[in-house]
Amino acid sequence: MVSKAVVKYVHALQQKKYRLRHGAFLVEGGKSVRELLSSGLLTERVFLTAEFAAKIGQELPTDVPVEIISEAELTQLGTLSTNNTALAVARIPAEPALPPSAAGLLLALDEVRDPGNLGTLIRLADWYGLTGIVCSETCADPWNPKTVAATMGSFTRVHIWQRELPQWLGTLPGATPIYGADLAGDNVHRLALAPEGVLVMGSESHGLRPEVHARLTRRLHIPGRGGAESLNVAVSAGILLDNFFRQL
Repeated sequence: MVSKAVVKYVHALQQKKYRLRHGAFLVEGGKSVRELLSSGLLTERVFLTAEFAAKIGQELPTDVPVEIISEAELTQLGTLSTNNTALAVARIPAEPALPPSAAGLLLALDEVRDPGNLGTLIRLADWYGLTGIVCSETCADPWNPKTVAATMGSFTRVHIWQRELPQWLGTLPGATPIYGADLAGDNVHRLALAPEGVLVMGSESHGLRPEVHARLTRRLHIPGRGGAESLNVAVSAGILLDNFFRQL
């Protein structure tokens, strides 16, 4: 049985204010926990079922508490509707220094408030080998359990910075290309884009704020043929990113 104090602590980490207070976050599901254990991030505690423990025994740390619990206890402990593998508590990593100029291609997100979308965008950044993601302070919390789960382990490899986005974009060297999606922009399929600069994505419902849109140096359009009003922000980012890297 997990102690009441530990249950209270784990449940508290489902809320942002307690994640910030304790400097810790939840990692749920076997794949994500295995990614955590093989990464350089610090793990506080691991909970897992006996069956999963038998499967990954050699991967388990010897210097942190590991508790074998039932599937029912594991599910009640976390946020997933069912969990028959593992849950871990990890330390929020220190934010690395943000380069003064965009080295390679950076992804910047303006008010992307859905944790699932943010997690998918982190996974996309990992797939294309981006340096990291700069999030506006109004984005979803990158350490929200739903965000972490949606990254499918990419949270261990992608740097996240949170900044006041218009201000940060204004500090970049003048020659830095700053791209953003715009219905009146250039057809992205007809361009030869180099993976350098910043690609800014906004929420699908509101787009970029005017003060962020004003910082763009080039506007990109994804042409469509059907009647959909808009694309999901992660889908749009995937299409645009692929056009930056299609020559490689």
